[in-house]
Amino acid sequence: MTKVYKPSDLQAFLKEWGLYAKKGLSQNFLIDGNIVQKIVNTAEVCSDDFVIEIGPGPGALTQAILEKGAHLLAVEMDPVFAKALERLQTPDQRLEIVQADILKFPLIDFLKKRQGKKCKIVANLPYHITTPILTLLLPLSDWIQSLTIMVQKEFAQRMAAHPGTSEYSSLTIFLQFYGAVKSSFTVKPSCFYPKPKVDSSVVHCTLHPPLLLRKEEGFFKLTRTAFGQRRKMLRASLKDLYGSDQVQKALLQMGHPETERPEQLVIEDFISLYEILNAS
Repeated sequence: MTKVYKPSDLQAFLKEWGLYAKKGLSQNFLIDGNIVQKIVNTAEVCSDDFVIEIGPGPGALTQAILEKGAHLLAVEMDPVFAKALERLQTPDQRLEIVQADILKFPLIDFLKKRQGKKCKIVANLPYHITTPILTLLLPLSDWIQSLTIMVQKEFAQRMAAHPGTSEYSSLTIFLQFYGAVKSSFTVKPSCFYPKPKVDSSVVHCTLHPPLLLRKEEGFFKLTRTAFGQRRKMLRASLKDLYGSDQVQKALLQMGHPETERPEQLVIEDFISLYEILNAS
């Protein structure tokens, strides 16, 4: 059974290893064994899966993943935490520990060398670097099957938002461009030590190839520009990129009113709009 990390247990562990939660790194450690199991179940971790865990810290998730029989690469930036994870090594050596910043770790080279089936990413992501990590991982559908990540609740709502809502944004489009996103469940501050000031959510994303090949930069420039002035009609917010008349004609060609605003378009609409506006 997975060890349930009560606050007193975790504090004793941190004291033993001379560790503490670093506020500057957004470190809040899971202490609820039920939540740990829910995350592993949401990730659908099975025996013989290859899992990469980002920022395992004390190792509550690490232990639960290994108990499922998976092979695990733990990427931990803190050298003392990385050393402490060695206590979780299995008799058949299914745990590999790398002391590194995931944003600097040569992840693509590592995945290419494996030449095996795709991996699953599981992580309690530091809030302050959630976006850079997603930007790194989402385009890697050739090597990554899914992401199961814990993020700030408000960020999760933007990730999995529906058209027509205030949370729907260029971030939502970015996620949908690379994967199918589902917000799974909320995690209260009491499930962490120390307690964060906000709720968290676990999000599961199954990756797929990008919806436009070799055109990502131009497409995202359009969506960021559109949502950067979300209260404006698209013919106004995109006029500096394409001209108001051209945007208006493209919308009408798509069967949309010329007064359309960005939150009213689904990702397929944005793709059609981009292709029409950039047709040679």
